Amino acid sequence: MERDRIRRYEQAAELLPPRLRRAALALSDAQKARAEELRLRVGLPLTVRTAEGERSAAPADRDALVTAEDLERMIAGVTEYSRYASAEALRQGYLAVRGGFRLGVCGAAVMRDGAVCSLKDFSGVALRIVSERVGVGAEIAPRLFDAAGRIQSALILSPPGAGKTTLLRDLVRCLSLGSAEHQALRVSVIDERSEIAVSYRGRPQTELGNHTDVLDSCPKALGIPMVLRAMTPQVIAVDEIATTADLEAVCAAANCGVALLASIHAATVGELSRKPLWRELLRAEVFSRAVVIGCEGGARTYTVEGIPCSDGLARA
Repeated sequence: MERDRIRRYEQAAELLPPRLRRAALALSDAQKARAEELRLRVGLPLTVRTAEGERSAAPADRDALVTAEDLERMIAGVTEYSRYASAEALRQGYLAVRGGFRLGVCGAAVMRDGAVCSLKDFSGVALRIVSERVGVGAEIAPRLFDAAGRIQSALILSPPGAGKTTLLRDLVRCLSLGSAEHQALRVSVIDERSEIAVSYRGRPQTELGNHTDVLDSCPKALGIPMVLRAMTPQVIAVDEIATTADLEAVCAAANCGVALLASIHAATVGELSRKPLWRELLRAEVFSRAVVIGCEGGARTYTVEGIPCSDGLARA
């Protein structure tokens, strides 16, 4: 596993301009294995983000500072010098990159009719080293079925940066492939921010199983009814539900007999119940399972819990 993480880090470093690439590759293998993001900010040194925080990957001398030209060159490279083809994603502040990486972008917003239509004068980028932990969901997926073998809707809970998307991605893969106990299911992924499939020009760059369809860069409130009409899914997987429109679309899918997988920033089911939007969702009783990601002794733990009904009773 550590060797795979080092390899992924080194692949990400290859996307940097040569001067910064050398600084990134100079880190020790132990530092590379812990890296989650490479951050470039104009006028500052390249930094590496790990679970423990950010640290500089280069000395803070004048020659090691990130320049605006570095960012322009990097964005031109990852878009293969066709920024127009990536205009919609860039407008939303990110780019999916060949090889399964994701580039967050900041700069000056170009506004038109009250909406962001583009970014210019780039000031910083965050190169996310997307981590695939194939098999991490293998022991959890069977626990999402009830005693009669029916798949149940589940929420993945954890604080930010604790691996919700990594687990969600592998649960999609497990359900789509099926197992000796449960047949393969048709899964539709609404990948609003290109974080689950990390699609590049329409092709997912991560392993999602043989029966998975991906709707990339589409808002959940619009994408859920689209796949309901067109793809007859048995499961719909989305990232964090954050708006009333998202909630309404999720409830509509549940009323059609489709199971949902979603993630949310919350450390416990109790914390979840204190969020106003989610109190509405809990009252709708869409989700019956919660997968809570914790940390013990430096390792992640996964606990499956029942989500109480609106009457306060736990569900099996």
